Amino acid sequence: MEKNKNLQAKLKIRKGDLVEVIAGDSKGKQGKILEVFVKENRAIVEGANTVSRHTKPNAANPNGGIIKKEAPIHVSNLMLVDAKSGKPTRIGREKNAEGKLVRIAKKSGEEIK
Repeated sequence: MEKNKNLQAKLKIRKGDLVEVIAGDSKGKQGKILEVFVKENRAIVEGANTVSRHTKPNAANPNGGIIKKEAPIHVSNLMLVDAKSGKPTRIGREKNAEGKLVRIAKKSGEEIK
């Protein structure tokens, strides 16, 4: 049998989630996810993993110069912050009353909105 190379693993974090960086230079920082790159298993977190980008002058930035911006972080270095306790938590999936799969915070057992 030939394996399907286009299959992607289901990511447990989504755009808009509050996450904490658990490894790397930005360890301990919390921020909202601005963008998720599913194919690369990476996400951009607000205020974390900032890099300096040297830019030439252009229409949007007539002076050019050095711009600070967020770079993508691998999702394995991110943990969702539990809304109840405010601490990082693992994520599970369960069926709710309507039979729909929802994400569950392992620490508090609450559904993640």
